[in-house]
Amino acid sequence: MLDRDELLDLAESIRTEGQHEPIVLDSDGVLLDGRNRLAACEIAGVEPRFTTYTGTDHMRLITSGNLFRRHISKGQQAMITAMVCSVSEHSLRDQAKHHGLSLTRLSNAAIVLKHAPHLAEQVRVGTLGLDAAYTAAREQRDRTVALKAQYDRLREHAPDLSAQVTEGLITFEDATAELDERLETERLRQYVIDADTLRLADGDTTPPLAELVERGDITWGQAYQRAEAFLAHRQDTIDRAQHAIQLIAENWTAVQDLAARSGTQLTRDILGGLAPEVRFLAQRLITLD
Repeated sequence: MLDRDELLDLAESIRTEGQHEPIVLDSDGVLLDGRNRLAACEIAGVEPRFTTYTGTDHMRLITSGNLFRRHISKGQQAMITAMVCSVSEHSLRDQAKHHGLSLTRLSNAAIVLKHAPHLAEQVRVGTLGLDAAYTAAREQRDRTVALKAQYDRLREHAPDLSAQVTEGLITFEDATAELDERLETERLRQYVIDADTLRLADGDTTPPLAELVERGDITWGQAYQRAEAFLAHRQDTIDRAQHAIQLIAENWTAVQDLAARSGTQLTRDILGGLAPEVRFLAQRLITLD
């Protein structure tokens, strides 16, 4: 509706110049367009003039008759059009073409209408710009999406906690924290079990770390630290052994030369200058087939 002063101006215009445009009713007498003219006629004491709409697209009539009649912003136009589309079968694309509006602007208005309807009304009446409302609505949408993802994660991994949230027994934040703790414990447990499996395969006969945790001797956090230390030491052993073997491979020609000169004074002099443990190894290598 027009504000009071605008309505009085319209009433004065109708009183002095007459009613230029008829008030539109549908076949059942329902007002489709012209509520300001009807109110102004009552104020002016003028008998209103009506016409009956015989078409089938009531929404398009209402939109076309009111959207561009008064000076409103493009954001307001987009929001009003998006509102019309939300309760009709018209698509945003069709309405953008019909009214010469930006499809992007219309899409932004639709997002505001869906995710922040209270802001949509502010845009419609002109107290809030569409761009500001869209930014706030998009943030609200993103928060909603993130919250849903967290809830789906809770339902998947901890249906018992999800049920407690639904029943109001615990808060969503507490349930999420409990789930995170459970998943972290499970991660530590699996890491320790994998390390225990390697220790067993390597011939280690000490009690498995997981067994110590189950007995209450240590926590999963402590077992994880020990497993990390074991795996780091194991990898270091592998690296050093591989390096040593690589050196032997790179110098295998010298070993073959000694094998070919086995029993000679040269070989005895070479072996004699070595430390006992190195000389023992060299003798073993020389005698290899």
